[in-house]
Amino acid sequence: MKPIFITGFMGTGKTTVGKVLAEKLGCPVLDTDQMIEHAAGKQIKDIFKEDGEEVFRSLETQMIERAPSENAVITTGGGLPVRKVNREKMKESGIVIFLQTDLDVIFERVQQDENRPLASKASKEELSSLYESRVNAYEDCTIKIKTEGKTIEQLADELIERIKELETRHTS
Repeated sequence: MKPIFITGFMGTGKTTVGKVLAEKLGCPVLDTDQMIEHAAGKQIKDIFKEDGEEVFRSLETQMIERAPSENAVITTGGGLPVRKVNREKMKESGIVIFLQTDLDVIFERVQQDENRPLASKASKEELSSLYESRVNAYEDCTIKIKTEGKTIEQLADELIERIKELETRHTS
């Protein structure tokens, strides 16, 4: 199986959906943010504060370049798909899933999260502006799925079905 990359804005449930999807598929789940923290030896918020966003974005690209070429679910940070080179690498090597979530839901989830350097304490307008600046990058995907009104289990099951349909189309 090709690697599956889960993308979307912060607070869409990428990590949670990724864990359940990987469990159902019987493969490992890797989180690019955790990989970066491990490689850098510090938390993302500290990378942003001490080294800047550009250094962090370069680390994201390194993690995508090191991603497994098969049998893995890889959850990405919300800004990772903004770099075209990252989108191209993900699409060329795997299946890219965009978790699309209503901005009101996202705002509720991220508004007080200190571990989200670009969102903690941001107004709804600021968050909306950041989302709008990224949405075209998210749309450059293999599968887009709306998350509203679905449990994590339902999302994972729907994704498995859609991945199977994709693989059936590509092999026939």
